[in-house]
Amino acid sequence: MYQLNQETSVTTPSGTEVQSKKLRRKLTADYKLRILEEIDRHPEQKGAILRREGLYSANVDAWRYARSEGSLSALNKARGRKPKKLSPKDQSLVDLKAQNAILQARLEKAELIIDFQKKVYEIFGVKSPIDEKSEQR
Repeated sequence: MYQLNQETSVTTPSGTEVQSKKLRRKLTADYKLRILEEIDRHPEQKGAILRREGLYSANVDAWRYARSEGSLSALNKARGRKPKKLSPKDQSLVDLKAQNAILQARLEKAELIIDFQKKVYEIFGVKSPIDEKSEQR
């Protein structure tokens, strides 16, 4: 049986202790820009800010260079492939299919309501207005 110690290490049945790996921090572009702005506002407190955040000055230098190149702001953009632009003909087809699906759903709801109304008229023994119109013709 494995036991967890308080230092998040695991002791195996043979008595050997295995240290768990630390997870690597993933710093967002917003975080990096915020830190850079804070250091720019208070350059005399750069050391305190770096200690507080657990960063190295080399990190800040690399971020500052990336910011000047404009690549740091590019990190905020969505990743992955850009969506393909559809031709007007294909776009209208997609729009019509979506509209058709909406109308199909409305039709199913309307049919359920009509069936329910027919059952209510049948239970109470009342002629439905639809039946009266068909008899008048």
